[in-house]
Amino acid sequence: MSTYNGWTNYETWRVNLEWFDGMDCTDWGETVYDVAKALQEHVEDCLTAQMDLTSDSRVVDYAMAFIQPVNWKEIAEHMLDEYQVELKAY
Repeated sequence: MSTYNGWTNYETWRVNLEWFDGMDCTDWGETVYDVAKALQEHVEDCLTAQMDLTSDSRVVDYAMAFIQPVNWKEIAEHMLDEYQVELKAY
């Protein structure tokens, strides 16, 4: 299995970096599953909202295809782990 910068794949690394890096996850849910689902829904909602702003839906289609292999659970685990580290620092 191919990985990218320590992440499952390039798509997971890039979505985490550009959408969620440094973001507070406390409002996303309490379990890894809840956070992962909320992250996925957030990105999908933002992308589909772009359909109203562009006359060419292919751009959104490509973006939606790009996020298909994203490992949302891995991002959620990373965010929750980072949150725990921050809590211990205080």
